[in-house]
Amino acid sequence: MSKSIAGPEIERLIQLLGKLPGLGPRSARRAALTLVKRKEALLAPLARACTEVNEKVGVCTVCGNVDTVDPCSICRDPRRDDSTIVVVEDVSDLWALERAGAMAARYHVLGGVMSPLDGIGPDDLNIRSLIERCRSGRVGEVILAVNATVEGQTTAHYITGEIAGLKADGIDVTVTRLAHGVPVGGELDYLDDGTLAAALKARTRF
Repeated sequence: MSKSIAGPEIERLIQLLGKLPGLGPRSARRAALTLVKRKEALLAPLARACTEVNEKVGVCTVCGNVDTVDPCSICRDPRRDDSTIVVVEDVSDLWALERAGAMAARYHVLGGVMSPLDGIGPDDLNIRSLIERCRSGRVGEVILAVNATVEGQTTAHYITGEIAGLKADGIDVTVTRLAHGVPVGGELDYLDDGTLAAALKARTRF
């Protein structure tokens, strides 16, 4: 039975920090100790920031991003290409693509992937609103930027089928996906068989 090493307030802080991704019990204790030792410089500002985020941040009703305004800053940006929507599983994927700065498109966050074993079906994801955005007639391409997992590909196939069904209403939207294969700077000897196979199938003219 573990013994308490500090007061209940600090123990509570350690427990909450331990629930964050990448922070185990030991890392959570170190983080809590750093915050407590630097109350004015770190703990107080962090507490204020958490309060503000809790009060002001919400989910964008258009794309599913998180922001302090609705629609979010990306949806409000007039410089974005309205004809292209990049579909991602989670907000973290959206942020990753934005860091890359590869294109100024619109986004759509699914909120996960289909997983029958976990009881997650299409109705549990933000798919229906994506189809409605496609119905607007302004969308020419949907880029499926989902992970290359079984669940991700199952979700991608489902979305492709739903968008293909729009052709009956005279709406033609091209569906593309991210290329799978050798990463920039990667060495073939270190890649797994699946990645190598995908790279060969997706080869392009040099």
